Amino acid sequence: MKKFELSGFATNGELARAAANAWLDELAANHAGPAHCVALSGGRIAKALFASVVESANNQGITLGNVHFFWADERCVPPDNAESNFGVARELLFAPLNIPNEHLHRIRGEESADFAGAEAEGEICRIAPLTAGGQPVVDLIFLGMGEDGHVASLFPGEQESVMAGKAVYRAVTAAKPPPQRITLGYAAIAAARQVWVLVSGPGKEAALRDSLAVSGQTPLARVIKSRPQTRIYTDIPGL
Repeated sequence: MKKFELSGFATNGELARAAANAWLDELAANHAGPAHCVALSGGRIAKALFASVVESANNQGITLGNVHFFWADERCVPPDNAESNFGVARELLFAPLNIPNEHLHRIRGEESADFAGAEAEGEICRIAPLTAGGQPVVDLIFLGMGEDGHVASLFPGEQESVMAGKAVYRAVTAAKPPPQRITLGYAAIAAARQVWVLVSGPGKEAALRDSLAVSGQTPLARVIKSRPQTRIYTDIPGL
């Protein structure tokens, strides 16, 4: 039995709208329920997703009042830096939808990576329910995927002992700028109720094929193997 659900789209716009509407449908069905914890990622497709969420939420009259926002990863920069994942989300998603500040649990990239990671771990574990092993059970994690198959800021080439670590958040040195980052670990991603991966853009076909193969070795492949099911949205043709 496949451990992933693959949905293909002709354009990144169609992909973003489908993911946005699927998420909003879930929020509308559980609007009176407990806090909904979601972790966001950065990247080009995230910008399209945020715009689609705003458009659809406004058109459908859906509010995100019970959603608490966390991050799959963050760059070690201040929130007003152009590289900040939080800054992009604040501009394109939070401000247009008037999300209250108390629901925004950003990673403080302007602080030292160890301090910011520990603070972020404490915050997410304070709000999300925990597994017996102490991992937060996030309702939904949105991930992108890079040309090398990386997700969040989990890049290829890490030692097995590092990848198997149980830290909810950890500091990493990325293979692309800006290098200093903080990321959710594999164990935290595995513990989430749902993980949706938005794979868009040129140069990613080989990495996605490898990630979906039983013998795949990419970071996304490791995520897929660690979970009962992972949903993948892509505009890469021929898959």
